[in-house]
Amino acid sequence: MVYRKTLVGLVIATLAGCSAAEEDKTSSPEDRGVFERRNTAPDPADNALKPRRAEQAYARIALNCINKQYPNKISHVLNSAADVAEPAKLTPLFYGCFDWHSAVHGHWLLIRLWGQDLVPDMDDEIAAALAANFTAAKVAGELAYFQGADRTAFERPYGIAWFLQLTAELRDIAKGEGSKAEQAKLWLDRLQPLEALIVDNIKNWLPKLAYPVRLGTHNQSAFAFGLFLDWAARSGDREMTALVREKALDFHRQDRDCPMAYEPSGEDFLSSCLMVADLMRRLMNQREYAEWLSGFLPALPTDGRGDWLEMGVVKDPTDGKLVHLDGLNLSRAWALEGMASALPEDDPRRAALLASARLHGNSGEQAVRTPHYSGSHWLASFATYWRTRRGIDKNSSNPAS
Repeated sequence: MVYRKTLVGLVIATLAGCSAAEEDKTSSPEDRGVFERRNTAPDPADNALKPRRAEQAYARIALNCINKQYPNKISHVLNSAADVAEPAKLTPLFYGCFDWHSAVHGHWLLIRLWGQDLVPDMDDEIAAALAANFTAAKVAGELAYFQGADRTAFERPYGIAWFLQLTAELRDIAKGEGSKAEQAKLWLDRLQPLEALIVDNIKNWLPKLAYPVRLGTHNQSAFAFGLFLDWAARSGDREMTALVREKALDFHRQDRDCPMAYEPSGEDFLSSCLMVADLMRRLMNQREYAEWLSGFLPALPTDGRGDWLEMGVVKDPTDGKLVHLDGLNLSRAWALEGMASALPEDDPRRAALLASARLHGNSGEQAVRTPHYSGSHWLASFATYWRTRRGIDKNSSNPAS
């Protein structure tokens, strides 16, 4: 135990002393405080050189990018010249992995694998990386950014939904016992002010949202609603549950004949139809859901075959938009499994849903270990969400049950 604590301390100290690879030697002391993890671990493409379990490979991908500042794509409102700054100064916690939301779910991935004891050989490294980032000062920097003018819609709804997934994960771990539970409590306490602000922003936004957002990308409302509900169930926030439930049922209770033939659109990473179905199983009891699904997707097969839904095809994995379709295959996989989990055991549609989920998930996972940062910086999180059955694990709850 003494050795483990010493190792963690050494790694934290090393991280704190790192400087960005592109840092100029003449930069100020403040600049030198902004660090990036040196990319000494193998590139995701090199996973094939040394056999690794999928969870190890995914953890390595996240560790490689959560403090990798460049390349970076920011969605940033400039209120004055003072807002012109590098990403790590704008959002000092979640600046890596190409964009804010990917940095968030990269941290979530590490928490998920660490908390589930899925990569015990990497526990010390993961804990050190998270401890170096989940500091009071960095959380304060994130909070200050969110409090800036014209930023109430920042990363809404996709990024903030993933942030709530991150704090929901920490809550699950904190309910346990031992050193990991204590560590999770500490990190959760530090993140609480940012969580509170994000939750308030969501509660102010939901009553004003007049229509569902049915896109297959970041602005989609159904996917975010599902994560909002999962967070509310874990945090005990009944007001959030009620707001999301009312809005989701208003938007989707009468939905019929969802046009699966129109999917996928060329840059989707979320299914417009299946994410609605995955959301609604959180809001209905088994009988209601089975009946609703018959109207929503009436053509679901009952013969158990998995090829009824054509998978997304990526023709250029270096294209950051086209590679979205690899993510679509993974998010479809978890949605299909979620739908099956909410149906009666003897429902003849379950076998086809699960068969298609396996095909989509396996295809998506094959894409994660590509050498192309345009996909690898985020696909590992989607693969982990599916592989660990996060949306339907034992802690998930249905407010309609």
